[in-house]
Amino acid sequence: MTTNIHPKRKLRLGAFLPGGGQHIAAWRQPDQPSDGATSLAFHIQLAKEAERGLFDAYFLADGLSVSFGGGIEGGNAKVAGFEPVTLFAALSQHTKQLGFIATASTTYEEPYTLARKFASLDLITAGRTGWNVVTTTGDATAQNFNRDTQLPHAERYARAHEHVAVVKALWDSFEDDAFVRDKATGQFFDADKLHAANHKGAHFQVKGPLNVSRSPQGHPVIVQAGQSEDGRGFAAAHAEVIFTAHQHLETAQEFYRDIKARARGLGRSPDHLLIMPGVSPFVGRTLDEAQEKYDRLTALILPEDGVALLNGLTGGTLDLRGYDLDGPLPPAPPTEGMKSRQALIRAIADEHGFTIRQLYQWVASARGHLTLVGTAETIADTLQDWLENEGADGFNILPPWLPTGLTDFVDLVIPELQRRGLFRTEYEGRTLRENLGLPFPETRWAQARRSTQAAE
Repeated sequence: MTTNIHPKRKLRLGAFLPGGGQHIAAWRQPDQPSDGATSLAFHIQLAKEAERGLFDAYFLADGLSVSFGGGIEGGNAKVAGFEPVTLFAALSQHTKQLGFIATASTTYEEPYTLARKFASLDLITAGRTGWNVVTTTGDATAQNFNRDTQLPHAERYARAHEHVAVVKALWDSFEDDAFVRDKATGQFFDADKLHAANHKGAHFQVKGPLNVSRSPQGHPVIVQAGQSEDGRGFAAAHAEVIFTAHQHLETAQEFYRDIKARARGLGRSPDHLLIMPGVSPFVGRTLDEAQEKYDRLTALILPEDGVALLNGLTGGTLDLRGYDLDGPLPPAPPTEGMKSRQALIRAIADEHGFTIRQLYQWVASARGHLTLVGTAETIADTLQDWLENEGADGFNILPPWLPTGLTDFVDLVIPELQRRGLFRTEYEGRTLRENLGLPFPETRWAQARRSTQAAE
């Protein structure tokens, strides 16, 4: 264990819980429901279990084509599932304090409709919503939205910057005290506290105002997961939580320090931007038990699923069908898709000298995130080391299969983190912002009024 830097800091934990399981062979496990991806009852069970473990939020990635998550080939349970905002509206009614972070695309969604559905979810959940901002990749998705090919990487990010700015302006349409609802006078709201966005830009023209009021947490928490140069700049400017993928503390530290410095340079407090790398834990009461869980799940991978997964993770430019699975990973042509993930998968293959088969076995659960196979104590050691040495503010936990992987973490790792004083023993608040320790976002109109008053 290296030297403690922030001995009083507490971990923030997200739970990444696709109903079909995180590992590409998860659905084949005897205790994982084979229809979990489209079972509302199973998702309700997972949400309640995550809240029992005092997780900050239930997170779901999302795609807009059936190729999302590793291709159509084989038996991949990620081929179909729920739209997350719709799902979370239902799950929120079975929980009280667990947050819900849903993925939605700036590439294929209009700012007004996206702002409206997330503002609605934030009201439905009483302030427990987050928006995971993505710039959607892949030609298969583009072909579902009037295009033949995906937008270039740089153009996707330029559009995303403007998109988020418009959405945040729309979320500021009503000031927090705009609704008077005075039955005696008949005044329902103060019209002076309703504001149009009046946006005209390179990608969007949106007048507004939004027809949904603000929630108890102001507006949804902004989450983002890009690691490329464009992604880092976007995160430093807009994100409040960043999901990221690293294999080593050293690369996590470089990312952490770079993002915090960029945020500070933009006038933001580095403490208001939480960095949460992904971790896929195989937890056992002994090391042998943990390894047995890993080996048992790995043995269930169909080769066609593994190859399809690597085809997607390497940027969609490398078709591995027909290659010797026990040979090396060939070079991948540059992608307009996930550039940082393509580079990370290449680095993993090179560092370990993996064959194609060994590589897909290694990334089958975490997809480039950190896989930990160990006891509660050894896994807690790693999480603590990263927390206390500028590698992370928390982690996005990716249980390999469900519900067992989540229950193992809740029953074994959470108590160990609590014993070390690294994790809460009860929720701090009722909103996602309160539990993450993030500030309440004033509307731009309240900020302007306060600045004017201070100058007088």
